Amino acid sequence: NALNSQVMVEVTTAAAEFDADPGIGAIVITGNAKAFAAGADIKEMATLSFSEVFDADFFAAWGKLAAVRTPTIAAVAGYALGGGCELAMMCDLIIAADTAKFGQPEIKLGV
Repeated sequence: NALNSQVMVEVTTAAAEFDADPGIGAIVITGNAKAFAAGADIKEMATLSFSEVFDADFFAAWGKLAAVRTPTIAAVAGYALGGGCELAMMCDLIIAADTAKFGQPEIKLGV
């Protein structure tokens, strides 16, 4: 469950739709028992130069999620790595299972 551009658009679109519904009091974002989110899809970005990634604005979705006014909750079990860790940190509240592991492994990739 890597966070590629399509997944991020789907997550932020759903969050915006929920945000517009006055009957929804909170938005819970979760993954599965193995991983909340494995991070950004490195394969999607690997063939692009820095300027291409910058121009494509891969991270515009983060701004859309930050604009959501309905409280967001990250329910984390398993791994929340890289972009997955950042997604959890963007939420208003993190509820972490005993199995939750947070990390930024991309520092070893030079991205």
